[in-house]
Amino acid sequence: MYENLFKSPLHRVFVYGTLKRGEPNHGLIKDATNGYAKFLGLGRTTVSYPLVIATRYNIPFLLKKPDVGNLVLGEIYDMDSKMLKKLDELEEHPTFYERFEEEILLAPETALKSGKTFEEVGELTKAWIYFLPIYRSSLLDSPMYASYSNNGSHGLKYCGNDNDASSLYDVL
Repeated sequence: MYENLFKSPLHRVFVYGTLKRGEPNHGLIKDATNGYAKFLGLGRTTVSYPLVIATRYNIPFLLKKPDVGNLVLGEIYDMDSKMLKKLDELEEHPTFYERFEEEILLAPETALKSGKTFEEVGELTKAWIYFLPIYRSSLLDSPMYASYSNNGSHGLKYCGNDNDASSLYDVL
């Protein structure tokens, strides 16, 4: 396994929705047959973005509209190219979501649990983030969240279904 990392460089990825631990699609990251992924810590965007839940499938979307919405919380992983390709397939990159590299504050989960803030313990890192670059402007009228949980107080349960996947027509 270790020698494979030399053949396949690691990619740093920030996840904010259904790929986080405890969320419906996290199994994809946990499954070693999909490639290598290592949890590094919690992340927070350094720029505000609109994180909305939309379509009849209740999908969390991070809209590519800087300086609107909230600083968004998520998780940061290092992963190999095989795992990144699996995420690209799930996110339908680049036809639906697009992956952009952004600066993120990375903080150890234990430091944040001890009451410290991202500003106190975070360090800047570059990470890939999946954004929805093209969307219906009315999505900006939706409630915007700082963090996503499928079991959140919004009551909007994610509905993942391979046969019934969301399409660009749902958000344009």
